[in-house]
Amino acid sequence: MESNPYAGKPLGYPFFREKKVKNYRIYYLIYEEHVVVFVISLSTKKDQQKAIDAIRNLIPTYREEIRKKFNL
Repeated sequence: MESNPYAGKPLGYPFFREKKVKNYRIYYLIYEEHVVVFVISLSTKKDQQKAIDAIRNLIPTYREEIRKKFNL
């Protein structure tokens, strides 16, 4: 993810991605303007949709947290 964060599968937005690693899925958001890849959650296939829905609902909150972290 460090060398190519866009390698993961897009999940409705170009900045919201999923990367499969063995039996797990890593969900992350890419904030190019801050040069940040924000890992949000891990799940299994069984909990995949629940994790995706929760993250989608919280995208504005995550963006605000990144802004606070970088004092923007």
